[in-house]
Amino acid sequence: MSTKLSGDARLALWVCGGVLAVILVAAFLAPAREDNDATPSTWNSGSAGAKAAYLLLGELGYATERWNKPAAALSDVDAAHTTLVLAEPGLSDVGKEKAGIADFLHRGGRVVATGAVSSLILPGAQIGLPEHIYTALCYTTPQSLSAMGRAGQIAMAVPVRWKGTGASIDQACGQDAVVVHYSVGDGEVVWWSSSAPLSNRGLRNDPGLRLLLASVGLPGRKVLFDEYIHGAREGLWATMNGTPVTALCWQLAAVALLLVLSFGRRSGPLRTLTAASRTSPLEFAESMGALYQKAGAADVAVGAAERRLMEFLHEEGGIPRETLRSGPNSGPEAIAAAVAVRFFYTTPDFAVDLKAAREAEFSKLSAKGALELVRRIDGHIAKLRALMTDSERREA
Repeated sequence: MSTKLSGDARLALWVCGGVLAVILVAAFLAPAREDNDATPSTWNSGSAGAKAAYLLLGELGYATERWNKPAAALSDVDAAHTTLVLAEPGLSDVGKEKAGIADFLHRGGRVVATGAVSSLILPGAQIGLPEHIYTALCYTTPQSLSAMGRAGQIAMAVPVRWKGTGASIDQACGQDAVVVHYSVGDGEVVWWSSSAPLSNRGLRNDPGLRLLLASVGLPGRKVLFDEYIHGAREGLWATMNGTPVTALCWQLAAVALLLVLSFGRRSGPLRTLTAASRTSPLEFAESMGALYQKAGAADVAVGAAERRLMEFLHEEGGIPRETLRSGPNSGPEAIAAAVAVRFFYTTPDFAVDLKAAREAEFSKLSAKGALELVRRIDGHIAKLRALMTDSERREA
């Protein structure tokens, strides 16, 4: 039997559909109004992005590719003919990338890394704060006769400097080394202090372009732009993790749940709520429990548990009542001795718990402490009953 939606339900569905359509159109088709994305990603067409470098290298004969896998997957790459570009890595998963990068370099790979965080990935990298505070881009001074040194004066930001030994300095700002290269195994590392020369804005200057070409190597090499360090992952859902799209999906799921709860409940069968009888045992138990709780009568529950234990020891265990009564010649130690003889039950906790139960009447027990004591006393009864059952089975 089909259920026809009411007018309110159809209106709500149309409104939700319209809102979803507007959100999707605004998210995917609306142009970016502000150039505020500082990520040097090949997907970023803003001034700080690396999309121009990615496209230009492809036109110049390099086999460019976006890399969205962990560094460990570089083991399947022909390292001797591959350059990996690490442009300003993010802080997430940096420690997991170091081993894969080191293996890639030892197999003859070439890595072009920029920024401070890349030092956490590169083997043997040592960076520090610059000796001077730079309020604008610095125009570097060539320091070597290598292709990177012959690139000319490059407009370079200097958030950090290279301070390690064993690297050849190609460009410097004053005393601060900002472009260096050094060998790792059969491979080579090229480090820049910032990604400004390979950005869409920096490539407009010839020295920045010459530095990029000299750093990646000769044409014909495969150039991998690492997008994994910028959050790109294999698969649509993995890439969307941590983006506003994930929050949008949760919001849509919440709206759908509200619609189901709003209209599904009204469309279901109507039943009269069951009213509990005023004389039901459950209500009596709850009322008595509330009274005991209000009075703070935790010792009453402990006393009841002690009486159960004494009745068990006398009626089923055969221990005389004179031994079980409170008096000068009887007590927890005497009862524990009698139980040890009768049941061979010699646990020291028995006398301790029995003494605590008899002192509960004169001490203020908390509800939690009383509950634990009652459970231990009931546990002793269960263990003694199990001993009796085992003895009967052996005799049979």
